[in-house]
Amino acid sequence: MSAPMCRKVTSRLIQHLTKISALRLQYPDQSYCKILSYTKNTICTTPRRSAVNKNPETRRFHGSGIPLKVLGIETSCDDTGAAIVDEDRNVLGEALNSQTQVHVQHGGIIPTVAQDLHKINIEDVVTEALEKANMTIKDVDAIATTVKPGMGLSLRIGLEYGKKLVRESGKPFIPIHHMEAHALTVRLIEKVDFPYLVFLLSGGHCLLAVVRDVEDFLLLGTTLDDAPGDVYDKVARKLNLKLVPECHGLSGGAAVELLAQKGDPTAFEFPHIRTQHRDCNFSFVGIRTFVERLTEMEEEKFGIKDGDILPNVSDVCASFQYCVLRQLAKRLQVALLYCEIKSLLPVENKTLVLSGGVASNMFIRQGLSKLCRQHSCHVVCPPPRLCTDNGVMIAWNGVEKFSRGLGVVSDFESVRFQPKSPLGVDMISDVQSSYIKPNKVAADHSDNKIS
Repeated sequence: MSAPMCRKVTSRLIQHLTKISALRLQYPDQSYCKILSYTKNTICTTPRRSAVNKNPETRRFHGSGIPLKVLGIETSCDDTGAAIVDEDRNVLGEALNSQTQVHVQHGGIIPTVAQDLHKINIEDVVTEALEKANMTIKDVDAIATTVKPGMGLSLRIGLEYGKKLVRESGKPFIPIHHMEAHALTVRLIEKVDFPYLVFLLSGGHCLLAVVRDVEDFLLLGTTLDDAPGDVYDKVARKLNLKLVPECHGLSGGAAVELLAQKGDPTAFEFPHIRTQHRDCNFSFVGIRTFVERLTEMEEEKFGIKDGDILPNVSDVCASFQYCVLRQLAKRLQVALLYCEIKSLLPVENKTLVLSGGVASNMFIRQGLSKLCRQHSCHVVCPPPRLCTDNGVMIAWNGVEKFSRGLGVVSDFESVRFQPKSPLGVDMISDVQSSYIKPNKVAADHSDNKIS
């Protein structure tokens, strides 16, 4: 070995040992192998191409020869979730407590009720996930917890419990952005390379973004008022769908989707929303208001009293759902054209990831997939169970961060929950200034095509 190379290796060895010493002081109860797994510097005689290995297939098991394992905790809304996921993409154990049945009875999510149920269930959920993995908290390498965005009262419970586990175990703590986790979940189940376009549709969010890396996002558009999942729930309440026998126990969104399958999407002409705006932003409050007025007119027409069901309720659901799809498709088309103009996505192997609770709606999914085919864009969707809130996506986001040396906070006690938190770099103004007009697509309601 040449003298310059010898000096370089010696220097890197000193840096490596210094980092290990610092970590041993920070985590005195951890084994030497675990401490090695927290370091990202490796001793080698050739320079690395990058400080971060961006190919998950070639990541090495850092030091110990054992895949990193992360416990994820999710309480951003009304589901209490926990899971242990390793660096090999194995879900070792998971548990979920859904509050859907309780909130359906109340006609919607009540934050204080959600908080109380999280408080009651979180310990059992985490314990169940660990037991399914045949592990204790000492066996995980880090603890990842959703801290933003979401319902403040719900986020508080998960964050406080996550901190409690960190105090007791001395494990590294990784705060997680809920929407970033949704955007990256697909990489747990399929090989999706950066960059790709993601469409996140849920009860609290509706956004389009380019995912360039684990912590690198470009926000192209978001909702200006209601989120689609929230509108689905409000429409279900207005139509009294919880009284329809086949909708018993279903969430509002699932009930609308079920009844819409039997309805005519052309039965009612819904307004075209934001047709003059050349951007990727959404607005659903006008659609909700239209459904409310339509329902009242139909109730008067049929002489329906409060608490009864419209005889044409399936047609209302189908027409509403088609109107939602139409707006989603128009904004998605603008996003795809913007990405082409700005060269944000590869020409070959262009990918759209659909995620979030509303993305599990098969009518929405199929309609957007058909649009993407016209733009030579491949659509990938996590399975429905991973589209809704869960601990698996939080644990996987923790794995992606931790394995790259990202996201671990040195002072976990200072971490606060944030009910509102934007995703990535805001590119909305640039999209608007590009003034992109979506192409006209022939109408074919039976085949989910958008006019």
